Amino acid sequence: MAPQQPAGSFRRTVSVRAGALRDAAVRRSRVMPTCLSAARACLLILLLVPWPAEAAELTKISFLPQWIPQAQFAGYFMAKEKGFYRASGLDVEILRGGPASPAFAALESRGTTFCNDWLLTGIQKRAAGATVVNVAQMFRHSAMMLIARKESGIRSLTDLNHKRIGLWEGDFRIPPMALFRRFNLTLTIVPLYSTINLFLKGGVDVVSAMKYNEYNTMIQSGIDPDELTTFDLRDFGLDFPEDGLYCLEETYNRDPHVVEHFVSASIAGWLYAFDHEKETLDVVMRYADEAHTGTNRAHQRWMLARVRELILGNGDKTKVGVLKRGDYLRAAEALRDQGLIREIPPFDRFYRGPQ
Repeated sequence: MAPQQPAGSFRRTVSVRAGALRDAAVRRSRVMPTCLSAARACLLILLLVPWPAEAAELTKISFLPQWIPQAQFAGYFMAKEKGFYRASGLDVEILRGGPASPAFAALESRGTTFCNDWLLTGIQKRAAGATVVNVAQMFRHSAMMLIARKESGIRSLTDLNHKRIGLWEGDFRIPPMALFRRFNLTLTIVPLYSTINLFLKGGVDVVSAMKYNEYNTMIQSGIDPDELTTFDLRDFGLDFPEDGLYCLEETYNRDPHVVEHFVSASIAGWLYAFDHEKETLDVVMRYADEAHTGTNRAHQRWMLARVRELILGNGDKTKVGVLKRGDYLRAAEALRDQGLIREIPPFDRFYRGPQ
């Protein structure tokens, strides 16, 4: 069992470790093409990577993304591919996510050590009594949007009134419902499932979508962006951060070093992914092809670029993974306003990540 350390120490050292791992990988990539012997190359890797003292015996853990393999999770794929997890003393198994494997259900049943899921979902789980903690808020912003065809007469928010809208089930409905509540809009809700075909075939007037995914799917289907009216929810005061990393509180308390190393290596994976697009897309497409997702490289390139905006924001790499108290409270208050939680969990009990 790893010795406990102060939470502040964990939160301060994550970004430092992430940068060191990423920089070491970059130095390796520049040096390896030379005529070093295999033995000298291996020695160089060992010297460049900041191996922890306990790394001689790797700690086995697992990580479950919330959806199927795609560039939304590229940083974790690259952290494994480039050896960042192993350099941090971790043997990480990346599990296959998707609709058949709800992330929080697996976490609560101890089917995974870490998972990736929405902040809104995490707050609801904690408010309901689940001992889940957020150890890194990877997405700083919301990517959710509403999309309509201009030919339907929808040009402004008020034009949405009394229209038919396709919405996903579960927590994906929370931001749009908050929008309707804020602007006193009444719409007929039609359930969406795994595709936006209902919108493409004219079955609904408006549809919810993620900017990094379904919006580009529409463009790839042949729709001209000028034919669409889009509403980014973040432009209407509903910028709820989405993807974050979670573990059980017992994991955090028992193995804080494991948590710290997983978070810092994951952040290093993201920073590397953004700096090495071609290599990253090669890896993402391998994961996607193995899962038979049916995606294409152009779509994954779009997704990686949009995810970069969500994670880096204005480009400040020192704040990757940080959950701001104000963002947390805004999301929690939306849940309370919709009657989905009764009380807001204390921020310091919920968030244990970098600062």
